Amino acid sequence: MGTHLRMATPQDAAGIRAIYAPVVRETPISFEIVPPTEEEMGARVGKTLTRYPWLVCTAHERLLGYAYAGGHSERAAYQWSVNVSVYVHSRARRIGVGQVLYDTLFAVLRLQGFIRAYAGITLPNEASVGFHESFGFTSVGVFRRVGYKMGAWHDVGYWQMTLQSSNGRPSPPRPLPSLPDDGSLQEALSAGWMNAGCDMEAVVKAVDAENLAEANRETERSESTK
Repeated sequence: MGTHLRMATPQDAAGIRAIYAPVVRETPISFEIVPPTEEEMGARVGKTLTRYPWLVCTAHERLLGYAYAGGHSERAAYQWSVNVSVYVHSRARRIGVGQVLYDTLFAVLRLQGFIRAYAGITLPNEASVGFHESFGFTSVGVFRRVGYKMGAWHDVGYWQMTLQSSNGRPSPPRPLPSLPDDGSLQEALSAGWMNAGCDMEAVVKAVDAENLAEANRETERSESTK
């Protein structure tokens, strides 16, 4: 059983939230404190897709990971720069999911005309730093003690990567929905290639088990607050 990579839809909200909620609740990786609801996550996906790509990697219709881009800043001169993020299910790490998501995300961003990508990483996080630097990201600075979560202050480092050359005056990046229907987007979506080298049936079963356990924990938390 292989994997499938495609654009997300708001209907993927439950699977996306299953990956993201434990990160919010249990780690300082995300500076959100309360996990967004399924409805809020669906709204975020829909809003992002009006301009930027949001990708999901699935196996047997189970979400293994997702990656997306967003604006770096609202000021007009920043329009060629994007912030990027990738999240992989805790039971689907180190099998190539993150790599195929980023490879494909960057291909779509190049097609749109974006020039530079930025990633913020809560420190320390050697795994994420190494992962981003493997794509060519380089460190551009650290915000010291910029966020307080889980009883401690945290630094956030920023990494930058050039997506494509910027010689001359660049044309404005094209919003995702305005890309021409000439096969170029589908070609970009095929840019990433994943060779998991593992038993995907076992991965899917582990994902299902963890999602069920997470749902049970959420039910218990909800009942305890009544």
